[in-house]
Amino acid sequence: MLPASVAALLCAVSCVREASFTTLEVASAEDKIISMSDDFSRSSILVKFNSVPGTDEMKTIMDEGGVAGIEPLFSRAPGREELEKRFGLDRWYKVSVAENADIEKVVLSTASLNEVSKVEYCCRVQKASDCIVHPYSPSEKVLTKASSDEGPVFDDPFLADQWNYINNEDEDLAKRVCELADINVKDVWESLTCGDPAIIVAVVDDGVKYTHPDLMANMWVNEKELNGISGVDDDGNGFIDDIHGYNFCDDSGNISWDAKNDIGHGTHCAGTIAAVNNNGVGVSGVAGGSGKGDGCRIMSCQMMSGYSENSGMADVLARSIKYAADMGASVISCSFGYASIYKTDKAFIDAIGSAEIDAIHYFEAAAGNNPVLTDGNIGIFASGNDSHDFAHYPGAFSDLISVSAFGPDFLPTYYTNYGPGCNICAPGGEYYLGKDKERSTILSTGIKETAGSDYVYMQGTSMACPHLSGMVALALSYAKKLGKTFTVREFKNLILSSVNDIDSRISSSGSKSYTNNYLPPFRLSKYVGQMGTGAADAWKLMMNIEGTPYISTVYGEESSLDITSFMGGGFTSLTVTAVEVNDAGRKSLGLMEDPRIEEGRLIIHPTRSGAAKVKVTAISGGTALGGGDNPIGGMEFSREVGIIARSIISENGGWL
Repeated sequence: MLPASVAALLCAVSCVREASFTTLEVASAEDKIISMSDDFSRSSILVKFNSVPGTDEMKTIMDEGGVAGIEPLFSRAPGREELEKRFGLDRWYKVSVAENADIEKVVLSTASLNEVSKVEYCCRVQKASDCIVHPYSPSEKVLTKASSDEGPVFDDPFLADQWNYINNEDEDLAKRVCELADINVKDVWESLTCGDPAIIVAVVDDGVKYTHPDLMANMWVNEKELNGISGVDDDGNGFIDDIHGYNFCDDSGNISWDAKNDIGHGTHCAGTIAAVNNNGVGVSGVAGGSGKGDGCRIMSCQMMSGYSENSGMADVLARSIKYAADMGASVISCSFGYASIYKTDKAFIDAIGSAEIDAIHYFEAAAGNNPVLTDGNIGIFASGNDSHDFAHYPGAFSDLISVSAFGPDFLPTYYTNYGPGCNICAPGGEYYLGKDKERSTILSTGIKETAGSDYVYMQGTSMACPHLSGMVALALSYAKKLGKTFTVREFKNLILSSVNDIDSRISSSGSKSYTNNYLPPFRLSKYVGQMGTGAADAWKLMMNIEGTPYISTVYGEESSLDITSFMGGGFTSLTVTAVEVNDAGRKSLGLMEDPRIEEGRLIIHPTRSGAAKVKVTAISGGTALGGGDNPIGGMEFSREVGIIARSIISENGGWL
């Protein structure tokens, strides 16, 4: 049981729907206490001092009844001292509690000390998934190698069963399967980028199986440790043998994945982010490269384990995030959260100041990890799987990106959290939707030792999160290719504005039902306006990075698209000299005839779903001699416009 004082605080917090945190009246000692769940360690607490503690402060803590030891929570990183001080990481300590001590009394007495700023119960996060694993069996589509009308993008044999990348409206997936229910990544792969090994994504989760045949080539490698002496901290970072990351549960370089209770959650997330593409093996990953060693890299920051009492605890979580920052990760993919009992309230969360939030802010401010973001990095979090009308902590934190989930029907899943704190949505999969139920979930890499297969299906906002993490890695790769730089805030703005409208789909659908009524139908009206800015779209994100405007249209019919706002108000009076689409673009849109310009409008007839860029060249300020087609005295200029052809037009599909 929590102490009455802490229980009272949590009760007050649960009522933030009616009251702001600033109106809560609590004693000053209680105001210092952080407790995010009732699942916490009874052997340790986390303490933040007002300043870096000296001998006297340390002795004061040790003199408290029930305290058995104290040590710094975070390892120091050379060259990052000022950043560590900025976020107070140098003031966080882990305090061991004596075996028979009353932890509630230790917390309250420690919080009463003037030298102490915060006292945090070392609570446990949970995975944002139901943790049910379905071993993969290839569908008929894969067995017949009929992946799509235009042929596969890569030679990965199971790509055809990854509807979350390329949704071909297979009705076996859902009653109301929808083509928009993917991340629109195919044409990004074919025309723009497949990844870059300079971009590192840290999977903060259980251990990633770095020997997996579809992950091994894209694993991050600490070369000094790989080529160093076993049992020695060869790079001097405070971690021994951290070759592909680190196991913070065991405090060792031995990343694990095959304990009795391990399900391969982190390995599944890693595959979605960057399984090796075009290697003739298994599945594809969002930022997995083109088979030429150009995939983004996966770092395993293991803070969960099936056999460890430390699994998912706040201290190992905080340490793993700081490690990701210090070792060069540009993105952290975080498919976990606390089972919060209260609704998000910015004033409350800002007041918490937990060790993990301090570490996350440190990560996002740790500049120098990549050549694109000038002032830090980006964290991506799952919104949670409890059907709550708010995101769970820490994804709910106001300046972090939290991802909700939709299924192959392009509707919110029954389990996803939504509402305040949920910023964007992505494919998370949904069992019971389709004929072959597991195929409506997400296919990715798995653990053969525990699941019986190297490829498995899972569902959850845990699966939606790595889709966006992979998209961000892909976008950083493309920005690097173009030589563009952004601040973290600018890049987040691009991410959240690169979406498809899901609200109109929700509004027009009324209710949602399941195959054979495995789950009761439910009304969808509560989700309208509650799924963030919309559904993540990789092509739109790349266009926003370029600064290229884009227009959505419907394929299967000739479209007349107004482009005067992109070419200039006087475009109708200009002389157009060329309208060009490259071969990849023609193939993607299925163009049977050249696009043309008529009275300032682009006339184009896509015959299939796809995306491409159209380059229009015109002459400004010239006059034609004798009515001819060769003006003199004018200046030629060009502008590219992105075209996205789908079966449905998103209402907010314009350039944001």
